[in-house]
Amino acid sequence: MLTYVYCYCLSTAVDPDLATMRRGRGPASASSTASSSSALFGGESATSSPALDTRIPDLLKELHQLIQQTQDERARSEHNLTNIQKTHERIQYEQKGKSKGTSTAVSPYFKSKLRGLYSTAKADAEVEADLLRKCLDKIAQIKSIRNERRIAAKSAGIFMEQEPPRKTMRRGVLMTLLQQSAMTLPLWIGKPGESPPPLCGAVQAGSDYVAKPGDKVAARVKGPDGDEQWILAEVVSFNTGTNKYEVDDIDSEEGKERHTLSRRRVIPLPQWKANPETDPEALFHKDTLVLALYPQTTCFYRALIHAPPTRDDYSVLFEDTSYADGYSPPLTVAQRYVVSCKESKKR
Repeated sequence: MLTYVYCYCLSTAVDPDLATMRRGRGPASASSTASSSSALFGGESATSSPALDTRIPDLLKELHQLIQQTQDERARSEHNLTNIQKTHERIQYEQKGKSKGTSTAVSPYFKSKLRGLYSTAKADAEVEADLLRKCLDKIAQIKSIRNERRIAAKSAGIFMEQEPPRKTMRRGVLMTLLQQSAMTLPLWIGKPGESPPPLCGAVQAGSDYVAKPGDKVAARVKGPDGDEQWILAEVVSFNTGTNKYEVDDIDSEEGKERHTLSRRRVIPLPQWKANPETDPEALFHKDTLVLALYPQTTCFYRALIHAPPTRDDYSVLFEDTSYADGYSPPLTVAQRYVVSCKESKKR
């Protein structure tokens, strides 16, 4: 598990016929002008001068130092792990040499030695886990600062060269950004006995939760033909007086498809990935009905969990009447884009 988290810290330091029915959001419209920019997914913005704001460079330096400390700690503890392995091999060798009828119990000497070695290994693992938690905290701080800058820049109508207006982005770039957003979603690593928080994997937010500006959500809107569908959107604001959100469609030019929606039509997306090894209860189980983002589109559709993640992604079966059993073959969808479906009946 620690290896999984360590790799995440390093990496952070960054069916066609069915798709054609997705309101022009699928592969069939790949050549069309897309509607997103890196600004939607945590790209750096221009509201504060790099010369005046050194928070991110400073945090990156601290993150690099923590990762180096983690690597040094791993190298230091490797000797103890090797001793554990050699001790077990020695015990097995001695037991094989004993004659039949002789006790094969582990001698007090080896029991004491193993107890000491395992105590050291446990302490080493706790030190490494603490360093990795600090790494994850630094990553979260960096992402938060970048998001704050992006939102402020968006409000001021400012764009830097690396984050042009959405209309200049093509669909292939948008799909890549969606994948990157899913890959860099923070992994929840709690302390022993600590429960995953709301919006970690399948853990839903409370009924009083209000998504913040810039948060990504699944939003139920009316399409051009009058049919309702769930789309990927970004929160612009929440009006406490009307109890309604304003959200922007991710797949449209900046502000051109803004929707005012009640809270029941907005589902916040997960803000942490759940670790299948340590928090399987924070994942949707097999055969659970969910809303999942159809691959290469920006629309959510009803699906059944075919298999929960063994690492990062779900395997899901989308409802599809073109198949005899009413479901598509298994497709992979990231944890980031799988949310609870409140509708229980199959259409």
